Amino acid sequence: MGKYFGTDGFRGEANVDLTVEHAYKVGRFLGWYYAKKTPDSKCRIVIGKDTRRSSYMFEYSLVAGLTASGADVYLLHVTTTPSVSYVVRTEEFNCGIMISASHNPYYDNGIKVINERGEKLEESVIEEIEKYLDGLTEEIPFAKKDQIGCTVDFAAGRNRYIGYLISIATRSFKNKKVALDCANGSASAIAKNVFDALGAETHVINNEPNGLNINTNCGSTHINVLQQYVKDHGCDIGFAYDGDADRCIAVDENGNVVDGDLILYICGKYMKQQGSLVNNTVVTTIMSNFGLYKAFDREGISYEKTAVGDKYVYENMSQKGNCLGGEQSGHIIFSKNATTGDGILTSLKVMEVVLEKKESLAKLASEVEIFPQVLKNVRVKDKAAAQSDPVVLAEVDKVSEILGDNGRILLRQSGTEPVVRVMVEASSQELCETYVDQVIDVMKAQGHMI
Repeated sequence: MGKYFGTDGFRGEANVDLTVEHAYKVGRFLGWYYAKKTPDSKCRIVIGKDTRRSSYMFEYSLVAGLTASGADVYLLHVTTTPSVSYVVRTEEFNCGIMISASHNPYYDNGIKVINERGEKLEESVIEEIEKYLDGLTEEIPFAKKDQIGCTVDFAAGRNRYIGYLISIATRSFKNKKVALDCANGSASAIAKNVFDALGAETHVINNEPNGLNINTNCGSTHINVLQQYVKDHGCDIGFAYDGDADRCIAVDENGNVVDGDLILYICGKYMKQQGSLVNNTVVTTIMSNFGLYKAFDREGISYEKTAVGDKYVYENMSQKGNCLGGEQSGHIIFSKNATTGDGILTSLKVMEVVLEKKESLAKLASEVEIFPQVLKNVRVKDKAAAQSDPVVLAEVDKVSEILGDNGRILLRQSGTEPVVRVMVEASSQELCETYVDQVIDVMKAQGHMI
C-alpha cells in the first residue's frame, strides 16, 4: 500500500485526507497517462459515484483534471462499483473511476481506479500517481484547442449493466418475497429494478439517499435492520448491500445472518455439483471462519487463503484460474461474470441456488457450523515490533498448540492504524475470550501497548 492509495483506492475524510485538489491531480495524471497509451485515438474514461454529498464535488474535480489533460469523460452518475468495472471492459474504455468510500460513513469518500480490463489499477501505475501528487515528477502539459476533452452523459451504460444482471438469472423469482436493504447508497438506483424485472415481490428499505444517510444504521454493516424487517414482514430472503454495492450479506427466512463465508459455501457446493467450480477450489482470505474450512473439507472442496482484501482474492483467482472467491464481509467474486465483488450479482447467484435446489436459505446455510470468533484491536507503539516479538510469538504458538484442530489464532497488522488485531476461533465464546486476552496480556507485559 502507498502513501495515499490503500487496497481499495484513495480513501479518507472528504476535504481533510482526500481533497478536491487531490481529485483534480488524479484526473490530470490519468487523462495524460491513458492518452499516452492511445496516441492514435481519443482517451475515454468513465466515472461513477455513490450517493455521498461530496461525491458530486469530487466528480467535478476529476472531470476538470481529466478533460484538461485531453480525456473525454463519460458520466454514469450514481451507480455501483461493479457497474463501472462492467462498462469499462465491455465498452472499451481506457479506464474507469468510482467515487465512493464503500461502507464508510458519509463524511468519508474515496477514488477507486479501474483499469481497461475492469480490474483494480496496477500498483506500478498507483506509484506513478502518488509521485505526481507529491510533486516528484515533471508537470503534465495541458491539452489545447481541439485536444481538450469533453463530458458525455452516459446513463445508458448503467442501464446496460442492469440488463446484464437480469440476463444472468436462470429462473423467474415469481412468488418469492425478497427484502433489499440498499444502504441509502448506489444500489438504490439499480437493485429494485433487477428484482422487479425478474418477477420477485420486492420490498426495499433504505433506498432514499439524501447525501448524508449512506450506511447510517443500514446496509451490510448494520444487518440487524434487515434481520428485523425480514422477520416482521415474512420475507423468504433478504439481501443487504454496502454504500457502493460491491458487498452482499444475506438474511434467511428466520432472520439469521448468512455472511460471505456462508455464501461461499452455498455457492461453492452448488457449483461443484454443477461441474462449474474450476479447479474444485474456492478462494478465501485468512479471516474466513474455521468452520468454513471444515465444511469444505467434508465436501471435498479445496481452498486458497489470501491476505484480507478482495483485491488479493481476485489476484489469486486471475493467476490460478479459480472462478469463485471472496471475503466474510460479503465481497464475493464470480470471475465468469465479473472482475470485482458485486453485491447484486451475488444476491442473484444465491437466489439461483435457492430456486434450483428448492431449499430455503436457512437449510442451505445450516450445513456449516460457524465457530465462535473474538477479535480485539490492540493499539501499539510499533506494529511490526509487536507482531514479531519472540515472547508474543511463543504465546501465540502455545495457544495454537492447545487449540489443535478445533480452532485457530491469528495476529494481523492494520493497514491504516497503529493496531495489531488478535483473533481467536474456538469451540466456545469463553475460550476465544480467554486466549485472546492471554496474548494481549503478553503484549502488554512486553511494553508494546500504547
